[in-house]
Amino acid sequence: MKRRNFLKKSSLSTAGIISAPVLASCKTETSTNTANAMAAVIKPIVICTWNFQNASAKAWEVLSANGSALDAVEEGVKVEEADTNNQTVGVGGRPDREGRVTLDACIMDKDANCGSVMCMENIAHPISVARKVMEETPHVILAGKGAELFAYQQGFEKTNLLTEQSRKEWEEWKKESKYETIINIENHDTIGMLAIDANGDIAGACTTSGMGYKMAGRVGDSPIIGAGLYVDNEVGGATATGVGEEVVRTVGSFLIVELMRQGKSPQDACEEGVKRIMKKNEGRKDFQIGFIAVNKNGETGGYCVHPGFTYREFSENGHENKSVESFYNG
Repeated sequence: MKRRNFLKKSSLSTAGIISAPVLASCKTETSTNTANAMAAVIKPIVICTWNFQNASAKAWEVLSANGSALDAVEEGVKVEEADTNNQTVGVGGRPDREGRVTLDACIMDKDANCGSVMCMENIAHPISVARKVMEETPHVILAGKGAELFAYQQGFEKTNLLTEQSRKEWEEWKKESKYETIINIENHDTIGMLAIDANGDIAGACTTSGMGYKMAGRVGDSPIIGAGLYVDNEVGGATATGVGEEVVRTVGSFLIVELMRQGKSPQDACEEGVKRIMKKNEGRKDFQIGFIAVNKNGETGGYCVHPGFTYREFSENGHENKSVESFYNG
């Protein structure tokens, strides 16, 4: 018994002698790693699809005044919804085959609350209606006439979305009624925006008028949570642009966030997202997809099918239009 007690005490003493410097070393290393990790965090930050510098600047204005990420993304994308020169979002968007401008949008906050409107007519700011759906109803999605009626009930005004320019182009299109997807930056159909505020909270928004001259009632990925947009406040967020049907098939934005959860960088996750789509469309070159993503540390990334896609980034490091690599190089 005496020998057993002696060995027990000796072991504890030895452990104490060894563990002190080891623990001190571990503590120092952990503190250093934590400090480095904290130093690497970039916030606030906002990114958006394409070179929408006015939209990203508006979002940054909100963030730099200590506003929330949710307010920032809403105010940011509203800039494009109101721009009649942008024929792929909001007022002035290209109509469907029947000459009706229908809008889609969704929004998602730090607590996974989300709201969406689909195929809505006569309302200039679908993103704000989507937020009302999120905050004022027990639902996530309202569509068509129901979404429009809800907007009026919430005080939104009826607006003619079909501008003269878009009407004339539609009339010209009807002469041949050729339904095709044009792969260039002039035909992009979405602004997706992601932001992290000073508190480190993430939100996202996505809004579009969809494909020009689409079939009546067509809805793409943009208003679908998990496809056109997804946010997880513990991980990051992702959003998409391009031919929505292909994004929906892989639940693209959710996939990218889950890949980041597993440890991939935003860049690697976006690349994998596009590659998953192309694996199901081997050899096809007749459509464009672009993804952007941001993780909790403010690291960003983007990737696309064809060259030409860019995204805007605004943080304390500056305001930059970033080109991204593509699956096809030319």
